[in-house]
Amino acid sequence: MKAKKALKRLNKIEALLSDVIDQFPGSTAGLGELLDSAKAAIVRAKTTVNSQFSPKKKQPGRSETGKQGRLTAAGRTRISLAAKKRWAVAKRKGMNAVTGRPLSKPA
Repeated sequence: MKAKKALKRLNKIEALLSDVIDQFPGSTAGLGELLDSAKAAIVRAKTTVNSQFSPKKKQPGRSETGKQGRLTAAGRTRISLAAKKRWAVAKRKGMNAVTGRPLSKPA
């Protein structure tokens, strides 16, 4: 469960326990003490969740290289060779390499 959701639920439980404690008579055979200890446990759980999962803002990351996203000379060469191979295959099949339509026959 995410920390924010857990905190919301713990707050809701604490509010409900507070309402029950306020409405319940305190002199009934130790039940008040149990409710107080339950509320204390909820408060401890909230502080634990807060301390472990405090929201930390990330700093915007910088790329390691300034040339990110650009083609290298070797990459450009590989693309060129692959295109030439596709064009050769299309020419052998009698197709236009770009449009995929059959080449027109000379009359």
